[in-house]
Amino acid sequence: MGEVDPAFIQDPEHRPKLCFSEAEGIPMIDLSPSREKEKDPSALDRLVKEIGSACKEWGFFQVINHGVPLDHRHKVEAAAREFFGESKEEKNKVRRDAVKVLGYYDTEHTKNVRDWKEVFDFSVEEPTLVPASLDPHNQDVTHWHNQWPHYPPYLREVCQEYAKDMVKLALELMELIALSLGLPQKRFHEFFKDQTSFIRLNHYPPCPSPHLALGVGRHKDSGVLTILAQDDVGGLEVKRKSDGEWVRVRPTPNAYIINVGDMIQVWSNEAYESVEHRVMVNSEKERFSIPFFLNPSHYTMVEPLEELVNENNPAKYKPYNWGKFLVTRKRSNFMKLDVENIQIYNFKV
Repeated sequence: MGEVDPAFIQDPEHRPKLCFSEAEGIPMIDLSPSREKEKDPSALDRLVKEIGSACKEWGFFQVINHGVPLDHRHKVEAAAREFFGESKEEKNKVRRDAVKVLGYYDTEHTKNVRDWKEVFDFSVEEPTLVPASLDPHNQDVTHWHNQWPHYPPYLREVCQEYAKDMVKLALELMELIALSLGLPQKRFHEFFKDQTSFIRLNHYPPCPSPHLALGVGRHKDSGVLTILAQDDVGGLEVKRKSDGEWVRVRPTPNAYIINVGDMIQVWSNEAYESVEHRVMVNSEKERFSIPFFLNPSHYTMVEPLEELVNENNPAKYKPYNWGKFLVTRKRSNFMKLDVENIQIYNFKV
């Protein structure tokens, strides 16, 4: 979900470090073999292996030739800049709260005061169906509705168009990930009929004390997959699995950054792992980014896939309901919880 894990707050490693490694960047993968009309089986096989290797070794990769129209992305970026440039009074008209959980917020009004950003969230499905109660025996559902600002007036249209692009790309990536795990190509499609996916517009203003703040603290994404568009300022850092070093992801024009979420870690029974990442702020330049968070339907029971479990590799997680998990995490944005926020390790066998 892109929310910071409260368990990391007091960890000294959470604090910004001035050094990081750029010696070896995350893998860059060309997706063109998967969409060519006359597909080359050998090229597709190589692509699937590249995806599998990136998921296993990094949990992150970048993609080019992804099929998303460049003008769609530019329109959303322009609309985001215009929206965040509006007065605080105007932006507050679509401020999120415990009832309207989607919309605008900034770090002044969140518990994560160390994060230096302002945000606008909107869901892909309008409305989005979620559980009405955290009671495991209560199956009632409620609806999350988007809040769209009056200014800029075209924000809603361009965001909805872009959301279609993101869903299409995400499902294509899930097909490649399925093949890399030895599963049928469309094995994951069933989970996204009533998806709870959403898109976040991020604005990171210049920070006068970058050594005291982060754009986003170190965390893992609790959903399935994240597709990130970032501008040329950059700031995303990934914790390299091989040695635990933080690696800066250099901005690549028109590329998307992909990362495996916690749910793929569970579905794959830890063949692929979700990886920690964070965002560093800039003292001179503002930064914009647009992450898309692919999430399944609220009624999805998340557990290791039966095809990937056997006597030698038993299930490492107990089943959990995604909708209840999502609502619990969202609830923590608006009230102080007496217990640590829910994490997938709560369901480890």
